[in-house]
Amino acid sequence: MQETKIIIDNRERNLELLEGLHDKGVRPIFAQLPVGDYIISERLCVERKTTKDFESSIMDSRMFEQAKRLSESFEKPLLLIEGDASGFALGKNVILGAILKLYTEFNLQIIFSESSVETAYILSKLAEKEQIVDGKEPRLMGVKKAYSTYEWQTLILSSIPGIGPKLAKSLIRHFRTLKNVANASPVELTEVDKIGKKKAERLYEILNSEFKELEGGGLVLNEPH
Repeated sequence: MQETKIIIDNRERNLELLEGLHDKGVRPIFAQLPVGDYIISERLCVERKTTKDFESSIMDSRMFEQAKRLSESFEKPLLLIEGDASGFALGKNVILGAILKLYTEFNLQIIFSESSVETAYILSKLAEKEQIVDGKEPRLMGVKKAYSTYEWQTLILSSIPGIGPKLAKSLIRHFRTLKNVANASPVELTEVDKIGKKKAERLYEILNSEFKELEGGGLVLNEPH
């Protein structure tokens, strides 16, 4: 599976969605985004809203201001509406009118998703198309990063193969520091829920193996002593 990257607004707290992206080979890069929720490529950015959020943003006109900023910033702005589309409280004509306005005035493409699991699938496929097929990488310009110490800790751990956001949080809660995680034996690592023997051994290997640089800049791990 070829890795892709998505720049994600660091206020995203949907662990099921983040775990779904991880499982599909997407490497998250967290930052405070001035517009949108997911930067897929230099030209494509996704704003994600639940059906409830979408309705409330129509009523206070916030949606149209966001659409304006998205269309001014990206060639391919996209709105993903997540949830039961049949459960809108606003009338069908109001919803349809808003969708038509978003498209005709702001060129905002609309796509629906039934759940955060489906959203993760859609985002991963968009990343594959933009990055692997079309060679368009996500770029972050003029954005200030804002990480807490806890966010840095979980981001570092979740970047390790096989360790998603949920496991990273479990590790940091159990061992308290990154140093303690790195110093833990494979047996101690298996004390954390959902870390079996094989995963614990691989994690220990990654955290404790020495490396040497190959010609051309490649790296190779040496087995830990």
